[in-house]
Amino acid sequence: MNWHERWPDALRAWGRFTNVHAPDYCESTSDAKRAGLTGSFAMFRLDDRTVVLDMRAVADLGLEDLPVEVMAHEIGHHVLCPADLADNARLLARVRRGVPGFEQAAPLVANLYADMLINDRLQRSRGLRMAEVYERITTPEPSTLWTFYMRAYEILWSLTSGTLTRGVITADIEGDAQLCARLVRVYATDWLRGAGGFAALCFRYLAEGSTEDALAGTRGRVCVGVVGDDTHIPGLTAADGEPIVHPALDPQVNEFAPQEAPADEPQPHGEGQFREPFEYGQILRQLGLKISDETAAARYYRERAAPHLVRFPVRTQPISVEPLPEGHTAWDIGEPLEAVDWLATATRSPVVVPGITTVQTALGTTEGTDSSRRPVDLDLYVDSSGSMPDPRRNVSYLTLAGAILALSALRVGARVQATLWSGAKQFLTTDGFVRDEDAIMHVLTGYFGGGTAFPLHMLRRTYLEQDRAGPTHIVVISDEGVDTMVRLNDEFGRPGSEIAARALTAADAGGTLVLNLFGDWEAKIREITPGWDLHRVSQWQDLVDFAAAFSRAQYERSSV
Repeated sequence: MNWHERWPDALRAWGRFTNVHAPDYCESTSDAKRAGLTGSFAMFRLDDRTVVLDMRAVADLGLEDLPVEVMAHEIGHHVLCPADLADNARLLARVRRGVPGFEQAAPLVANLYADMLINDRLQRSRGLRMAEVYERITTPEPSTLWTFYMRAYEILWSLTSGTLTRGVITADIEGDAQLCARLVRVYATDWLRGAGGFAALCFRYLAEGSTEDALAGTRGRVCVGVVGDDTHIPGLTAADGEPIVHPALDPQVNEFAPQEAPADEPQPHGEGQFREPFEYGQILRQLGLKISDETAAARYYRERAAPHLVRFPVRTQPISVEPLPEGHTAWDIGEPLEAVDWLATATRSPVVVPGITTVQTALGTTEGTDSSRRPVDLDLYVDSSGSMPDPRRNVSYLTLAGAILALSALRVGARVQATLWSGAKQFLTTDGFVRDEDAIMHVLTGYFGGGTAFPLHMLRRTYLEQDRAGPTHIVVISDEGVDTMVRLNDEFGRPGSEIAARALTAADAGGTLVLNLFGDWEAKIREITPGWDLHRVSQWQDLVDFAAAFSRAQYERSSV
């Protein structure tokens, strides 16, 4: 059967105006693997709205004469569930919460849920033979998860028990399948809310010991969704605050459930409204992105910083734009012809000899009345000692504040030098003052977790061994360990207090110490760091407010 010719029929199952470009028909499993499809017979890519089909696997499953059913199902992932990248990520994240301890199976559970929503729509509303698809692909020795799933289909479509199921249907499986069928109908138009309940139903069968081989067999009978490595998925740092409710306790699914359904987990409070970076990275990888912990952390803090970005402060300077004639110089062959001052040349000699008698006006400049605005560069030092969290695993407000400051500076054209520091010889820095956002985030999302010794050599190299090209503000984010900036000596024995004082003067735009301090530490630090602005925070979360208000509260005061 020619599947290419049946693609328009599959599109029409979702409406006259549905537009998804034709699938990639892979004639062999090796071709499908090269296209990114492994472990299943079909794949959908939401980033480029592509369907990939392994025609060899389709034939092995006995589906070669059901082209409209198979392709309409794949279109459903682009039209109904999950339909877009953001909802795909939210679906996976919500399912993960419904299967605690078995998060590695969350992509499979999410696919099972999406498939059921799509198949029920196609079977009941479009008259396609979705039941026949599952009758052919079901396995004679199914896992309890697959038996529960097939029994739910039988209930949804009023099929005789045993039509799709091959395993033993226990009382628990029967009860869960009844709840599952009811859940799919109730949340058909609000499927994201129902995803957690579906996952809670699957939890029992994952916990009962479904082997990896059994799960692999299930994966081979559902399509998979992947996204490209460079795909940006917005909104994933925000946690889903809605509790997960088991369908047996959901009054919308079970009419005998109490109206105030208890949640399977408490509502998050405070900073629980955001995911931790390690979970953010896990979700990205389960969505199909091949991404390192460092890259995932950089994406995480960029997204968290975005709402707080502010214009970085600028310093107003006189602009020299008015030309001032300062006499004449010789004009030589090779210089622009329009630069010749012909009147001065003729006055000098009636015979014009190019390069000998020709002259041009020498122009200087004088300060004009207008002003130019020059961004103040940022020299950022972030503490990464053992008392600080690893930003790749847990939220680091030092990293988040540093990202807000650095990205705000880059937004208005300033340059940033970022340095991560911990113990002696433990530092990571950008290649001087740069405008490379990736390089800056690479530094900020690093981690040492060692001792505490401020990198005095960086201050010395930046301000004492060379002249800065423009005004720079120094920001240090730390705790009481910042006293090593003045208490220690550098490797040449020069006192840190001297280096810090001279660096502050050479920076020419001030310096700020943003410190988490307790007790009388503030008075001690102020005493040993004269000339520095000190901003004290009582908890690390306060760094976000400081960073957002930094340009308004700190730099307006130093602008001229």
